[in-house]
Amino acid sequence: MPYPYPLVIFDLDGTLVDSAADIAEALNRTLEDQQLPRVPEATVHTWIGDGVRRLVEQAFNAAGHAADLDAVMPGFMRHYEECLLRSPRLYDGVVPALQGLRERGVTLAICTNKPHAMVGPLLAHLGVQDYFARVLGGDSLPERKPSGTPLRHIAAAFDVAASDALMVGDSITDYRAAVDAGMPVALVRYGYPRGLDLDAVQAVAVMDDLRELLAF
Repeated sequence: MPYPYPLVIFDLDGTLVDSAADIAEALNRTLEDQQLPRVPEATVHTWIGDGVRRLVEQAFNAAGHAADLDAVMPGFMRHYEECLLRSPRLYDGVVPALQGLRERGVTLAICTNKPHAMVGPLLAHLGVQDYFARVLGGDSLPERKPSGTPLRHIAAAFDVAASDALMVGDSITDYRAAVDAGMPVALVRYGYPRGLDLDAVQAVAVMDDLRELLAF
């Protein structure tokens, strides 16, 4: 049987890739540059998802330090690039899920709030770059998630109605973007939900493993 969604759009961090330790290290090096204390990785988990500028802003706010973000961000981006490939890993089930979807003729794409320049090297390092026909980063368009604009943009690129595609994510940012785009959404339990009640959302599925997508 044909897959019910001709286009599946994935979030990256927290959905396909466990990268929190590397993001946290980059953020902590930035804090140390300003003589501020490091923060636990678990705390950084709660800040991931709204883009790097918002990530840094939340860290400095939590430290009670008024930062000039325009001055701080170049240093953070340097650390981010240095830490990008320290220890990222694909979550269990990612490659079989991507392979299975591709075998069923599904077009795959990524919509992430990660800076676009960081996405390609990460995908290549993990060996999954060839699965995706389109990648949008958080700076690829004037708007990023939770706006639905990036999701609609990807759907339009493949001449697929937003309501016929599927967004797969892990966070409240992904959920709000899908709702705004009018796109069905499936969510994973293992990512960085950031306050999203996974038991109360209107989702196609809430999954422990991406291979559950193959049962649709």
